[in-house]
Amino acid sequence: QVQLVESGGGLVQAGDSLRLSCAASGRTSSGYAVAWFRQATGKEREFVAAISWTGGSTYYADSVKGRFTISRDNAKNTVFLQMNSLKPEDTAVYYCAARYGVAATRSNVYNYWGQGTQVTVSS
Repeated sequence: QVQLVESGGGLVQAGDSLRLSCAASGRTSSGYAVAWFRQATGKEREFVAAISWTGGSTYYADSVKGRFTISRDNAKNTVFLQMNSLKPEDTAVYYCAARYGVAATRSNVYNYWGQGTQVTVSS
């Protein structure tokens, strides 16, 4: 129905920047909120950032606030996550997720998920 594909991950050094993209395809419609989550090896999945359909509301985890920025281009069905000043603790698989409705920090409210993209930050 709706497919999400993440891209932009890679291996970088501490202090570097990356921009992740989440492209939606298939049967899409207006009104979707999108969020980014991440999961490091041996740890549980955690919330990173979320954005409303209009882009008027954004939310960030305390651990990334001031370093990461979420944005979207609805004409291209794409959401971005700009990651600056990366730290080794940012190393994880990053997933994008979408739902019809308001943005939320809880993973269980999102219906559509991508397969993830690996981000590795070396020191």
